[in-house]
Amino acid sequence: MRTKANNKVKNAQHSPVDHLSEQAFGFSVPEDFHHALYLERKRRERSQRSLYLLLIDVMRMAKEEQDAAIGPIADLLTSMTRETDTKGWYSEGKVIGVLFTEIKSIEKQEIAKKIKHGLEGSLTPAQMEKITISVHDFPQKGEKDQGDPPADPVFYPEVEKKYGNHSGPFQVKRAIDIVGSVAGLILFSPFFLVIALLVKLTSPGPVLFRQERVGLYGKKFTFLKFRTMQVNNDPRVHEEYVKKLIAGAVDGGNGGGGSKPVFKITNDKRVTQVGRILRKTSLDELPQFINVLLGDMSLVGPRPPIPYEVRNYDIWHRCRVVEVKPGITGLWQVMGRSTTSFDEMVRLDIKYSREWSIWLDLKLLAMTPWAVFKGKGAY
Repeated sequence: MRTKANNKVKNAQHSPVDHLSEQAFGFSVPEDFHHALYLERKRRERSQRSLYLLLIDVMRMAKEEQDAAIGPIADLLTSMTRETDTKGWYSEGKVIGVLFTEIKSIEKQEIAKKIKHGLEGSLTPAQMEKITISVHDFPQKGEKDQGDPPADPVFYPEVEKKYGNHSGPFQVKRAIDIVGSVAGLILFSPFFLVIALLVKLTSPGPVLFRQERVGLYGKKFTFLKFRTMQVNNDPRVHEEYVKKLIAGAVDGGNGGGGSKPVFKITNDKRVTQVGRILRKTSLDELPQFINVLLGDMSLVGPRPPIPYEVRNYDIWHRCRVVEVKPGITGLWQVMGRSTTSFDEMVRLDIKYSREWSIWLDLKLLAMTPWAVFKGKGAY
């Protein structure tokens, strides 16, 4: 009796929207819905089978309007979905989500049309004006060819929650980035002057090399390095090489004397004499402290890819782009650098993302000077 009484008190404390969604219509709370989305996304990364997410945004409705509209919406979704489909709050009191699995692209479009038509018959015109219906495919249709964006952020709510939290460990990580990048810029300021002079005197062109790279959530930013190549070189040489590397079609060593394919082209004729020294010592990467200070990168994280690299990624490779902010150093840079295969590099990046902690960042920062000193895999 006490348990039933407690349940009645608990249910009475829910708003009408909470009661309708969680009790009468079987909507999941955001935490459960996000977890189901995470698991289904992981399955699709390996199987490459399609996943479909429908979102109904009701955040423009006032509370009273939501109380009146959620019932008809829930009734409609219940009648038009299967037991294997997951219904729940993608964002509490703001966005309702339905996760469809094991359906074809044609069926997806039909379901979207039917749900929209059903809502138009169940809600008033005034209510329909205040809701937004969106449909999302995973993997995105045609994304491998376009590569922009590399992944739809809506399928990664746990990443947004992790990096959107302005307190706790990630605030500490950002503080370390700011302090570390400022300290690095001050400490290496004499090197900036000397390197800039050497680059300028030994080859025509700008001192800094600016390139578009892909960061957290697939957002593009301007990546900075000291220029190590002749200007006006053909980027298609590297693009074609990276395409083969990702596909596993590069011979071991790439002429560098190793047994595994390396990420960079060795003995690249486009690299200047000063550039070779800068690359071997990683001094060409010093301007990336500016990227860290601006917030586009972190001191520790995966190497930021070039957009044409991402266009050739397999689905599971994209985890390294959307799940963690890119960095100057990281597991790959310290443990493998350019001597690992591409898949091994991605696995190291994913391992870093899954096992991240402040202690791991500090450990990798401490290991970086020795990795640079050895120069293994630097070309």
